[in-house]
Amino acid sequence: MIVRTPKRLHLGIVDPTGSLGRKFGSIGVALEGGYEIKVTPAGSLSIEANEEDRKVIEKVIKELNIKYETGFEYCIEVRKSIPRHVGLGSTTQLTLALASAILKISKKEVSIEEIAMSLGRAKESGAGLYVFKHGGFVVDGGIKEGIPPLVIRHEFPEEWAFILVIPELKRGLSEDEEEGIMSSNFGSVEVAKEISYKLLFGLVPALVERDIVGFGRFLTEIQELVGKHFSSFQGGTYREDIALIVEELKEITYGAGQSSWGPTVYGVIRREDFNSVRVKLLDFLDDHGIKAKIELGLPRNRGAEIVGENLFLERLISGVK
Repeated sequence: MIVRTPKRLHLGIVDPTGSLGRKFGSIGVALEGGYEIKVTPAGSLSIEANEEDRKVIEKVIKELNIKYETGFEYCIEVRKSIPRHVGLGSTTQLTLALASAILKISKKEVSIEEIAMSLGRAKESGAGLYVFKHGGFVVDGGIKEGIPPLVIRHEFPEEWAFILVIPELKRGLSEDEEEGIMSSNFGSVEVAKEISYKLLFGLVPALVERDIVGFGRFLTEIQELVGKHFSSFQGGTYREDIALIVEELKEITYGAGQSSWGPTVYGVIRREDFNSVRVKLLDFLDDHGIKAKIELGLPRNRGAEIVGENLFLERLISGVK
C-alpha cells in the first residue's frame, strides 16, 4: 500500500506557561507535498530511505512491535519526503504514516490518537497529528493529560496559499533539543491571553469569512506574540538569521511568520499571485546574498490517504479507527 501525507505549517504555540492547567495549544495548517511511502509485507525488513528517515523508520518498527506485536518483516520505500528539521513536521508525518500502514496490514484497529501517544508524538503540539488526520486549519486545546484535544478544524480557502522560503541555513532544533526547552518553565501569561484573544476574535473569524487581509494581519500579530514566548531561545521574535526574510515577507504578502523552529518562513498570498511575489522575493534574496528554496505551499483540506493494492483510493484514517 502507498501512504501519502500532508506537510505541516506551524503557525504558533498559544500558552507554554500552563497557567490554566492546559499547556501549549498549537495552531497549524496542512499543505500538499508531504511523504509518500510504500509499505508491503515481506520475508525480512527492507528500507529504502535517506539516513535520517531510516532512523525514524527503524525506531517506529521497533516500538510498534513492542506495543502491538506487528513484527519486522516489511518492505518500506520512501518515495517522497519532507525535509528534516526545517519546520514542516517531517517526524510526525513519517511516524504516523508508517505506523498506520503497518497496523492496517496487521489488521489491528488502533486510533490515530493512541498511535501518536504510543510513539511519543503530539507531546507538546497536536498540529501535526490533526493535519495528518483531517487536513485543513487546526487548533488544539493544549495538553492536560495525554493527547491535546482538537478544538478547531476548518477548511482552508483553496484560492489562498503560502509562499514558503527555506533558506540554506542551520536547521531547526532536533526532538531532543526541543524537549529540553519545552519541558522548562517559560513564556508569559499576558502574552498567552493576547494570543488567545487574537486567535478567537481575529484569525479564526477572518478564515471563516475568507478575509485574507484580516487573516494575514492577525497571523502576523500572533506570530510576533509567539516570538515573545520563545525570544530567549532563538535570539529575538524570530530566529536571528531569518528575521530579515520575515520582515520582507510582511511587506510583500498579506501576513508572514516562522514555522516552528525554522528555518522555513512563510507569507500568506492569493494562489494566483505566487509568480509575481516570487519575483520580488528572488530579487530581495539576491540583493542580500541569501540562498534559499522558494516553494508554493498549497492548502490541503484532507488528511493522509492510502492507495491499496486494488488501486482504489480510500481514507487512511477510516481504516485505522
